[in-house]
Amino acid sequence: MTTEIRVPQLPESVADATLVAWHKQPGDPIRRDENLADLETDKVVLEVPAPANGVVREIRVPSGAVVTSGQVLALIEEGGVAAPKATAAAAASGGKPGAAAAEADGGRDSGKLSPSVRRLIEENHLDPAAIPASGRDGRLTKSDVVEFLGKRPPASVRAPAPRPAAPAGARAEQRVPMTRLRARIAQRLLDAQSTQALLTTFNEVDLTAVSELRARYKERFEKDHGVKLGFMSFFVKASIEALKKFPVVNASVDGNDIVYHEYYDIGVAVSTDRGLVVPVVRDADTKSFAVLEKEVADYARKAREGSLAIEDLTGGTFTITNGGVFGSLMSTPIVNAPQSAILGMHKIQERPMVVGGAIAVRPMMYLAVTYDHRIIDGREAVQFLVGIKEALEDPGRMLLGI
Repeated sequence: MTTEIRVPQLPESVADATLVAWHKQPGDPIRRDENLADLETDKVVLEVPAPANGVVREIRVPSGAVVTSGQVLALIEEGGVAAPKATAAAAASGGKPGAAAAEADGGRDSGKLSPSVRRLIEENHLDPAAIPASGRDGRLTKSDVVEFLGKRPPASVRAPAPRPAAPAGARAEQRVPMTRLRARIAQRLLDAQSTQALLTTFNEVDLTAVSELRARYKERFEKDHGVKLGFMSFFVKASIEALKKFPVVNASVDGNDIVYHEYYDIGVAVSTDRGLVVPVVRDADTKSFAVLEKEVADYARKAREGSLAIEDLTGGTFTITNGGVFGSLMSTPIVNAPQSAILGMHKIQERPMVVGGAIAVRPMMYLAVTYDHRIIDGREAVQFLVGIKEALEDPGRMLLGI
């Protein structure tokens, strides 16, 4: 029986996708749920799984093509027998038989490689089967490949790809098209700047109490919950406490209306090699510190592996971004529209502070909140940030709900 492989139903916010890679060619056998192709949308890379065991009979869309929901991508013959594939594979890869053979020869099952992992392997001419995998179900992760690259002998594993020589006296440059995700990020940032009246206010927080609490319970916390106690759960909890006091910061603008969200879906910005993504922790106000840490860690892992779903990235009423992991001391984050505010965390740095009339060294962090001045007044933004500061400097209040 011949089965059509179609583009999965895309969300309303995603009009189309780009077919970035085929993992099978005509004549290749394929197993049920094995990844057939990668589709890149404005937000994530989606996998196209096979609905049944069989053989790929026909590929109807070449790599690089823009596709829409429901469009037929390929045909598979359920329970079929592999057929000669050299000509068809070459056609699917743009008339380059060598490229098709290289793509099909993956060592380890190429259908299980995320786009970022596949790119690293191809750029460094690696054999996936030679790299120890630590991901779920034997998947290779980006960190596996990076670690392997750091340990391997440089000359014995691969030869550097030759570069064409630049004309005499010319300075080399390289032109690379934006990925759909990068282009989408650029457009959203421009939209936020042009449609919202953005303003940033700053404060600083003494993280002595949070640091002491983490140091006291981190081993017991990890033993009981199987996840490390980080700073993010404290900032999520503190933000929610402040959002409850100033609900307009959790609101959004829809035409001439202000929409007050009576729930707290907190976006946590995660940096990947493809760009910044913001997975959303749903109903964060109902979750414990342990659940928050587990969800944030799981989102970070999925982001690195390129396995986030569109549902993970949609919605959100307020966002937290942490530039401190890269060493940023202070910045002005841009609001993740249509939200109305974003909290920026920064590097924790020991500084001399006057405490009780005496100078003491304290772990300090600058905080920034960028907000849409159309609906949030300066007084509310400042008091909101002070609320976060007070909750973090006395974290017992969050635990006691006072």
